[in-house]
Parts: sequence; structure tokens; C-alpha cells
Amino acid sequence: MHEVPGRFGAPQLSPRGSPLRHALLACGLASGPTAVPIGAPPGEVVGLLNAYFGVVVEVVSAHGGLINKFQGDAALAIFGAPQPLEDPAGQALAAARKLSRRLRAELPQLHAGIGVSAGEVVAGHIGAEQRLEYTVIGDPVNEAARLSDLAKTTEHRLLASATVVAAAHEDEASRWRLGSTVALRGRPARTRLAVPFGPPPPPRGIQRVLRIINRK
Repeated sequence: MHEVPGRFGAPQLSPRGSPLRHALLACGLASGPTAVPIGAPPGEVVGLLNAYFGVVVEVVSAHGGLINKFQGDAALAIFGAPQPLEDPAGQALAAARKLSRRLRAELPQLHAGIGVSAGEVVAGHIGAEQRLEYTVIGDPVNEAARLSDLAKTTEHRLLASATVVAAAHEDEASRWRLGSTVALRGRPARTRLAVPFGPPPPPRGIQRVLRIINRK
């Protein structure tokens, strides 16, 4: 995983930041009975959260992303900053698909939602002179967070915007299908949703026979 630039030795950015196009991935746990159990022993809660964040960090890192911040049980990842990527949108979408599969397989007791967005954000060091934090600010950040909330109610627990799919290279974009248009809380513009295609159904009848023959 790329390191978050610190107070010293960081890239020189203007105080106002630099407007750039990036892809954002947000991931957070649902509230209620599917969340980390509040009454559980502290060690169990810490263990579950560490396992959850461990998967998030591993997947984001493997796809060239940067974990920008952890907040409570949520994480925000950036693709394309501070180091440029060949296909930030596609890499964010691929990471989201992988993360969705791994969390459901390895931590089924946790109900996490994943949202992916893309667009122009302001990237730079934000904070006081004593403590600066490299972060991104902009509507795509809010959109990714709202998509992650909405995703908790869907089958794959994963939603992306049509914008990020359109920005991705064809090999990744072809793995997604467009859906309905919704109004996300706190956003004036409506968002067209995209979801990943599911795994192909098992072959039946003549298709199964042909596949067996081709293997020989």
C-alpha cells in the first residue's frame, strides 16, 4: 500500500490543493444486528475490526490504491493520488469486486457495504501547521460514501456510479452493468448505479456435454 504523505518529505502542493480526477472507494459496516456486536468482549470486537481492516488494506494495496483514512468502522481509499495510476477507475472497481467477495467469504458475520465513485476532487494537505493530513475533498467522496451506505441493502453489498464505470478501461468496465438512477442523500444530482455481473451460471444440457468434450 502506498504510504500517506506525512508532514515532512511530502510532495509540494499548494495550500489550496490541486484539482485532479481520481477514483474513490468507500467501505463501511452496517448498523444494527449485522454490525460488530456492541456487547461482545473488547478483545473480540478489536479482533473482528482488525481482521476487517486487514482485508481492506490488503485488497486496496494489491490494486494500487491508497488508504486515505479510517473513521470508526469505515475506510476511504484513493486510486490515482498521490501517485498516478494507468487506470484508477478500473483499479478501484476491480478492488471493490475483490473486496466484496473476500469480506463475504472470510467475515460473513460482518455486513459491509462498498461504494465506488470518480470525478474531480481537491487533493492536498489539510489541517493546522502542527498536524497536516493528506486528504481529498469533493463531491465524489460524498458519492462514494452514500453508495457504500446504499450498498448494504443489496445482494453483492457493492455499488458503483455509472461515471466511474465509464472512466474505466474496457476490460474492467465490461464486468459491470448499469442499473437505475437514484437520488443519494445530500447530493443535488442523481446517480446512475452500476453493479458487477454475477458469476456465469453452471453449464446445463448440451453446453455441459460440449465443455466436457473440449476438456479432453
